[in-house]
Amino acid sequence: MTKAGSPPTDSIKPPLWVNAEITYKCPLHCVFCYNPLNYAETFEKELSSAEWIKALRQARELGAVQLGISGGEPLMRDDVEEIVAEASNMGYYVNLLTSGIGLTEKRIAAFKAGGLDQIQLSFQDSTREMNDFLSSTKTFDLKLKVARLIKQYDYPMVLNVVLHRLNIDHIEQILQMAEEMQADHVELANSQYYAWALKNREHLMPSREQLEHAEAVCNQFRARLGNKMKLYFVVPDYYQDRPKACMNGWGTVFLNIAPDGLALPCHEARMLPGLDFPNLRDQDVRSIWYESEAFNAYRGDSWMKEPCRSCDEKDKDFGGCRCQAFMLTGDARNADPVCSKSPHHTLVTDQVALAQQPRLPDNQVRPLIIFRDDRNSRQFT
Repeated sequence: MTKAGSPPTDSIKPPLWVNAEITYKCPLHCVFCYNPLNYAETFEKELSSAEWIKALRQARELGAVQLGISGGEPLMRDDVEEIVAEASNMGYYVNLLTSGIGLTEKRIAAFKAGGLDQIQLSFQDSTREMNDFLSSTKTFDLKLKVARLIKQYDYPMVLNVVLHRLNIDHIEQILQMAEEMQADHVELANSQYYAWALKNREHLMPSREQLEHAEAVCNQFRARLGNKMKLYFVVPDYYQDRPKACMNGWGTVFLNIAPDGLALPCHEARMLPGLDFPNLRDQDVRSIWYESEAFNAYRGDSWMKEPCRSCDEKDKDFGGCRCQAFMLTGDARNADPVCSKSPHHTLVTDQVALAQQPRLPDNQVRPLIIFRDDRNSRQFT
């Protein structure tokens, strides 16, 4: 049974894209991580190999075609090669999202033999000092070795760098690094303010001048290289006046599975109060996707309040992000405050105004940053 006011089951399209967060364990401690603050709670509850394979098979039978294997750091699990090979045999296009730490030549050879389609490698910066500071590790040289391995095994070089106030001024060097790596796809996604990034928002949000300069540099770089490299530059939500269509709408194409088996319509949804998200240990994917109250909670538009309910753009942005609405206003049914039509829009513009102020000296900023680590996570539990 679907929740009253939700779209009928026969109007719901199947999930196309599955993201399997197979573990929240990670050797890095990134200050902008989107994993939940209390991620350490899941360590003793992770799905087994057999449970992951069963869930992925059920999603594939519904019609899912794209699979991301992520975390945390998925390479922290020694069964990730088995999960990838099984998913590839099911017919998924499989993408491994990794920091590169733990990717040896033996493991990448196993991934190649198992049918892995793509590896997305993350860097924190183009300089060893900032890369290692932002992750609170010494990993820059290891990442360079992994980048060479990816090319050696004939994978497309897909590079991801999260941009923010502390590294965005290195944009030219980052792009030069990408070119030297012979990157095929580069995603420069400005940090969005959820979880650990929200905790560090004051130190991560770039100024408008920084953003405009970085985007101009990207455009120049794109014009010079043409089709040699596909370059994506993603502006942070706070600098927009209309919200993004989060995951193309709640419960429309995207299914996220957390390490403990919790099924979610986006990475951050477990924070939302009043929703009992189902677990793959208790229900199959079909019943979760079509029948659970949580997945039907924000489908359609019957849940909307004004100004979303009467907005002529509601079919484009679906009211924006439910998690962002909750984080900033306390009510997930409110319009995403990024939207200039929202009565809470000043919550965003005030933060933007704060970001225009001169940055504090490094010796004042760095001690105030909260790193993503297990000790800090347990304090948020």
